[in-house]
Amino acid sequence: MYAIAAHFNSNHEVLPIDEQHLSYKLHLATSKKKAFMTDFNRSKLPDSVRSNGATPNPWWANAVVYQIYPRSFQDSNGDGIGDLKGITSRLDYLADLGVDVLWLSPVFKSPQDDNGYDISDYQDIDPLFGTLEELDELMDKAHARGIKLVMDLVVNHTSDQHAWFREARDPASSKRDWYIWRPAREGYTPGEPGAEPCVMAASFSPSAWTYDPVSGEYYLGIFSPGQPDLNWENPEVREAVYEMMRWWVKRGVDGFRMDVINLISKPEWLTSGEPLPEIAPYHGMQNGPRLDEFLQEMRREVFDGRG
Repeated sequence: MYAIAAHFNSNHEVLPIDEQHLSYKLHLATSKKKAFMTDFNRSKLPDSVRSNGATPNPWWANAVVYQIYPRSFQDSNGDGIGDLKGITSRLDYLADLGVDVLWLSPVFKSPQDDNGYDISDYQDIDPLFGTLEELDELMDKAHARGIKLVMDLVVNHTSDQHAWFREARDPASSKRDWYIWRPAREGYTPGEPGAEPCVMAASFSPSAWTYDPVSGEYYLGIFSPGQPDLNWENPEVREAVYEMMRWWVKRGVDGFRMDVINLISKPEWLTSGEPLPEIAPYHGMQNGPRLDEFLQEMRREVFDGRG
């Protein structure tokens, strides 16, 4: 998808700008020490104005953030799907807009059951969009223009194709407790209608509980059967997530937009081991009792000391 450029005459009539003229204007702007970029033009917030209690203010406190949905932004190879190389090719345009931060909607490897929010490999790029090397190139060239890169990351759940979940389906696996499992309702045959551990709808499915015939139990997926929820009560899960995030930060990613992060701490009725309620409302899953604790731990384990 190309941006549409136009300018106006004195009568406020729209006049087209041909591609050659636009390229010249962009070249002229870049030749003037990138004077068009907001880093050079926008005043910084004083330390007395705090967006999150931090002093000095973090880099994102006064930034223009531009979200990119890679699939439709810019196709570089003619297959009709936007990709990382396409984004890289538009960096001068984005810099000319005054963008300080690029927020990439998910580009991780995924079966695309939910537009990439079902991640099957946290440390790889979906071939639909490119390769790790192409993401490195995008980061390097964005940083050269003074633009930071933030990745859209979901850690409330994974794809059911993720290696963690495939291993967790074995009841004897050390990763069994990485997800949330429950037996069928007492008196019901597992897998039959009504045997779900409790009545609870998912965002994209009639039930948040999906029967797994391999292990004979139900797993929780509050979005869809293809997105099983991680068990954040398990410290091994949290450490695996933090290690993955540190890996990306070391690679050059500047930060993360954490999707549905307010769902990682589940309510006590789900984590206490007590019998589940007959009916469990979806809205009761948000802002669980350990959310602040988990977020503070994440910040400490991933970002402290990294600037």
